[in-house]
Amino acid sequence: MSGEVKNVFVTGRPGVGKTTIIRRVLDTLDVDAGGFYTAEIRDGGRAGSPRVGFSIVGLNGDEGVLAHVDLDSPYRVARYGVNRDDLERVGVGAIEEAVERSSLIVMDEIGRMELCSPPFQRAVLRALDSDVPVFGTLQERPSEFVDAVRARDDVEVHEVDTGNRASLVPVLRDRLVDLLEG
Repeated sequence: MSGEVKNVFVTGRPGVGKTTIIRRVLDTLDVDAGGFYTAEIRDGGRAGSPRVGFSIVGLNGDEGVLAHVDLDSPYRVARYGVNRDDLERVGVGAIEEAVERSSLIVMDEIGRMELCSPPFQRAVLRALDSDVPVFGTLQERPSEFVDAVRARDDVEVHEVDTGNRASLVPVLRDRLVDLLEG
């Protein structure tokens, strides 16, 4: 699909609301979506408590711990140990299932933690190369893999900031409706 955009991503600073945008756009679409999203794990599970990790949640119902401050792992991102087993079980599994069975692939996020896994990177490329549109988030920070995704001619990237995050929801929804109907 060279030259024809079919993969739509949002990017922006950590905490700006990228995942919230993904979820709000998905809530407005009547589509069989597959893939995954990430969510914060808070100490004691309470909002406002310190963040201690991230979960990875497949739209198929699978869930795991992506990273945690208490996880002993050779893969570290800042103070978090990355759980490659759950990333590959949930994330790679959800991407591969979505390529085969869904009308839209969701990948939230392609970032530093996710880039600890070559199988995850291969699954991302398979999804981008498939005929199924992808909707996801890309880390803002430069990296060889993320920069290569960003530079693809079948990828369009929208920058999110506090000034445009609410207005991006209908724009992205309309863009995805066009892709799904096209």
